[in-house]
Amino acid sequence: MLVARTNYFRETYAYGDEVRIAGIEPFLRHEGFVEAARALYGRPVIVPAIVYANLLVPGQELAVHTDVPEFRGISRKTHPQWLIVVMHHSGLFAEWRMPIATGVAWFHDCAGGDFVFYPDGPQAPPDAHPVRSNTALLLDTDSVFHGVDRVDERERPLTPLWPGMRLAALGDGRWQVLDGERPVAEYRWEELRFSISWKAYCFADEAERRGWREHQADLSVASVLDRLLADLAARGVIRGTRPSEAELPDLLIDTYVRYPAPVRAA
Repeated sequence: MLVARTNYFRETYAYGDEVRIAGIEPFLRHEGFVEAARALYGRPVIVPAIVYANLLVPGQELAVHTDVPEFRGISRKTHPQWLIVVMHHSGLFAEWRMPIATGVAWFHDCAGGDFVFYPDGPQAPPDAHPVRSNTALLLDTDSVFHGVDRVDERERPLTPLWPGMRLAALGDGRWQVLDGERPVAEYRWEELRFSISWKAYCFADEAERRGWREHQADLSVASVLDRLLADLAARGVIRGTRPSEAELPDLLIDTYVRYPAPVRAA
């Protein structure tokens, strides 16, 4: 059941210089997001990079998390996501971090599925933004913990969903989940939770942008691990023998990533 609740649907509309769906360009270059990104980091050079949509059906949710950041020479395209998240939460690699702004926009109303986030840190109470048409938020999702509350399933219990299934539009506001060509479930548009996310790199100036493009001062995995292990030793977390490759991920995550405490249901 956990797989079904978190196995949501995603479609990428633009990635880098590749526009994958006609008509997304005004959203990709939306000046409101660009100005908000400048204000978020105080960095004037904003380069929109990704636009994608998330669709959740009734009963689905998204656990609280932070997004995968990016560093000079280290990205999710070529390196383990857990390591990149640890790098950011450790605070040891801020000099190499690529600040990324994320905007999330909604274009219909939805029962449940609130966007829950922790703008004042993981130990402070969360805020919740209900899904309402023509609203948006912009924040540093690499640093701010966030998630999605369960989409209302009172009228329709969650259907078992598995990786590889797809969600297709039938017309007249009807959507169908397919396993291959076999129909699994059908929903009305108003039952779904639809959001579009926008991500952009934020540079201090053109020189910094050029240095990123030319891979100046890139990090290596070896240097990252050496620095993390040295910090673990300084904290007294490890002594002597280096942890095995099987042990290291959990040790690093437990040391550096501090999740918010569970919120009790009212």
